[in-house]
Amino acid sequence: MTESPADTLPPPAERRRLREAASLTQAQIAARVGVGRGTVRAWEAGRTTPSGPRKEAYARLLLSLARQTERQDGTEEADMTAGQPGVCTITAETGDGVAPVPDEEEAGAPAREEEARAPDGEAGAPAREEEARAPDGEAGAPDVLGEGSGRPLSPAQAFDALYAFCAPALVRQTYLLTGRRELARESVERAFQAAWQRWPEVARDRDPAGWVRAAAYDVALSPWHRFRPRYRHPEPPPADASDRVLLDVLLGLPPTQRRALLLYDGVGLDLPETAAETEASTPATANRLLDARGAVAARLPDLSDPAALGRRLSELSCAERLRAAKAPEVRTGSEKRARFWTRAAIAFTVALIGTTALTLRTAPTQYEPPVPPGETVRGVPPRVAPGPLSQKELRLRAKLREEMQHGPQRLAPLPG
Repeated sequence: MTESPADTLPPPAERRRLREAASLTQAQIAARVGVGRGTVRAWEAGRTTPSGPRKEAYARLLLSLARQTERQDGTEEADMTAGQPGVCTITAETGDGVAPVPDEEEAGAPAREEEARAPDGEAGAPAREEEARAPDGEAGAPDVLGEGSGRPLSPAQAFDALYAFCAPALVRQTYLLTGRRELARESVERAFQAAWQRWPEVARDRDPAGWVRAAAYDVALSPWHRFRPRYRHPEPPPADASDRVLLDVLLGLPPTQRRALLLYDGVGLDLPETAAETEASTPATANRLLDARGAVAARLPDLSDPAALGRRLSELSCAERLRAAKAPEVRTGSEKRARFWTRAAIAFTVALIGTTALTLRTAPTQYEPPVPPGETVRGVPPRVAPGPLSQKELRLRAKLREEMQHGPQRLAPLPG
């Protein structure tokens, strides 16, 4: 018995390409096939291969995506040229941020909500088992090492690919996190500058996009921004009234809850991944997420559904025209920053060496005890100064004067 063309699976790289061309996330593919997100990740990485009914469903889905991509290959480019608006997402797997959100996202929302209610880690266990067996990077992320292609990429090319994939969506995510447009762009640039300075480490990271995202969030939520004069005054709010209310609710949440809500409902990470990126335990992250959802639902009852909340976060992020700098500018800025701090460290070292040498040159070579401060000495009689004579002294002086005038006669020796 031979397999039909509809049941034949393409290579792993082609599976990932078809999903990215259709602007679908791994969670959406998993909801269509009926498996966990980690299973889809393993299929696209080539670690495992589906079989049975799952293989047939997955093959038919990929075939339909291939036909859809062929039909819309020129249509999407024409729509972008004509300026037709699209639905913008802030997920980590759509780097350009302009991609349609299918109905399968709603189907995956109950599963994520059930996972958030299970802090002990029972929900989504098969998917997390697949993730535990996945040492390499997340499927759908850019191949920064060029291992999937025939020729390796240079460091600059790999960095530019990662930047083009992550920066536009990451700027919108950071805007939801801070409510400041300039701070969002600055945080993303600082994060990518740090990534370029440590590029050998980032390029081999299991999730380079997650590394940069965590760095950008840390910079954006730094408490030192409150001391900067330019950030003491609020920026103009969004034009739409509903967007202003939602942004005000988000900024009213504690930073930890806001970050967990954005990563889980906005970006679409799993609960263990959200906990790992926020450096918290899974139960604590689940509690933060539920508290944040409760605070949003208390102010905005229409957003009590996590799927509706995720859509509103995407709409709010896309309402602002946020643009990231170009990748060569970020690399150049990173190199200038590295040179500045290197020269500053060298200058500080030279100044320290000069100060030490001057101290050694001018310091005394032997110990000299300090001179104690003067003290009043008590018990010693004061020095006698000339003064009037007493009666006794006067009588003595008169007697001596008389004897000198009428003293004894001169003694002379007598002959024997």
